[in-house]
Amino acid sequence: MPVTTPRPANLPSLTGLRFFAAFAVFLFHISLSASPIPPHDPINPFANPAVAGTLEKVFLNAGYIGVSFFFVLSGFVLAWSARPGQSVLSFWRRRMVKIFPNHLVVFALSLVLFAGAAITSVWHWLPNLFLVHTFFPQPEISLSMSPPSWSLGSELLFYLMFPLLIGPVKRIRERALWLWAGAAVAGTVVLQLVVTHLIPDTPTSAITPISDTQFWFGYLFPPGRLFEFVLGMLLARIVLAGLWPRALGMGWSLVLMAAGYGAGFIVSFQYTFVAATIIPIGVIIAATAVADVEGRRSFLSSRPMVWFGEVSFGFYLIQGVTIFYASSLLDGATFGVAGGTAVLVGYFLATLLGGWLLYRFVETPAMRHLARPRRVRTPLPEARTNEDGLQSHR
Repeated sequence: MPVTTPRPANLPSLTGLRFFAAFAVFLFHISLSASPIPPHDPINPFANPAVAGTLEKVFLNAGYIGVSFFFVLSGFVLAWSARPGQSVLSFWRRRMVKIFPNHLVVFALSLVLFAGAAITSVWHWLPNLFLVHTFFPQPEISLSMSPPSWSLGSELLFYLMFPLLIGPVKRIRERALWLWAGAAVAGTVVLQLVVTHLIPDTPTSAITPISDTQFWFGYLFPPGRLFEFVLGMLLARIVLAGLWPRALGMGWSLVLMAAGYGAGFIVSFQYTFVAATIIPIGVIIAATAVADVEGRRSFLSSRPMVWFGEVSFGFYLIQGVTIFYASSLLDGATFGVAGGTAVLVGYFLATLLGGWLLYRFVETPAMRHLARPRRVRTPLPEARTNEDGLQSHR
């Protein structure tokens, strides 16, 4: 009979790990050969086609991994910190305060900086304002404003669904947890089978080898990302129940991630979104949590890495403004290796500064002053959430 794992106050290594997921998305964006913001000048600053092409090829799948990591982590953290007693409205309020202040600031910046080039109708930006834009299949809506904000539409759905999901997940018998986790993984594969065989593959997208409708349904459509969120919830229960195999530690998780990343260059494009790397992502998150539970210190739990993790949400969200707007100022100019590298370092520093400003002057004050309700009503069935120190976003 496995012994239930004691629950620590926080998971500092997972907080530190969050920054690498946000950085993976950053690497994807800086490697792009064309900006998603008109006039679609190159983001990749290297003049040498071989250097530029290698950069884009190497980091082509990095963004998909980073986003999937955050979706699994969201489910893991919320299930990990669940306690009986918190009200549904209190939970929703805290999660809305977590995402909307940063989103509204970045939305306003995008409206000012990109309005003339990318926004031609109120219906292009209004759904983005309320984070329902990824329920629309049209690219000019689902990827409107700051492109990284598309993932917040999925996170919003996760937060709304969590009070309905936590009760059934907590009632799953321990011996069935691995079976349900396997079903969640299989769901990510089935979703792409639907994309491949049932969703129209024409006309082909201008930016992907599949159609815009296939890309939307297989990657952007929020209900399809619930498999990752639920997998995270199940992994939290597995770790808490002491069922995680000690052999699957951080070393093996990195080996699996390398294999999954390599598989992304072989499988059909749509399977690189989630299916090729979902198992390595789950293993990394669970193994890192186990290391924290057992009190094993690592550089991920160091104060600098925890700081990077704390600003990772802002870092992720602001990069659509800093990278795409800064590249527009270059007016399509490209550089040699030294010059291009300097440009990328400048993108990173600007994004990190922007992420820290959001964390320090928007996210932290909002969570301090707005996240706690004055009154507690409607109990959350079998769950209470207290995510202080376990921030779950990207």
